[in-house]
Amino acid sequence: MKIQQVSFNYYSPYYCQKNKQVFQGGIKPPSKEAISDLKVFMHHIYEYKKGLRSLILTTEKSSNRDYIKYRLEKENIPYIIHDISDKAINVFFGNEDCIKVVSTFDKHLNKLSPEHDFMLGIMLGYDKILQCKRFMQRLGDKLNSVKA
Repeated sequence: MKIQQVSFNYYSPYYCQKNKQVFQGGIKPPSKEAISDLKVFMHHIYEYKKGLRSLILTTEKSSNRDYIKYRLEKENIPYIIHDISDKAINVFFGNEDCIKVVSTFDKHLNKLSPEHDFMLGIMLGYDKILQCKRFMQRLGDKLNSVKA
């Protein structure tokens, strides 16, 4: 008789729905659709825990807010959640100092000053040269008064 090995991981709907003890405190297990939506979020947690990133920004469905909060609190990961529409949220999580800095920024990312935009890009790990070019473009005429 052949026995097929089943692997369980955080992405597996079976893991989340069958192991209900994982979801205590009134949090219901995410649906299969929600689990599919949360794969990138789960991968970001993995990268943070492995030290690959110190700050993460992810845009998620508002309907997943309770699970996202539960999971980040369970993992003892500092976070901030900003509503960006009725259906979407921006979730920043990672190093506590990075979260403190992000908490001082405007929650509307399209309204960030060039300096805050630059800082956020660098903290998120974007290419430094491209961030410098973006910063210079956003400064525009102010930059022309600087002599090289």
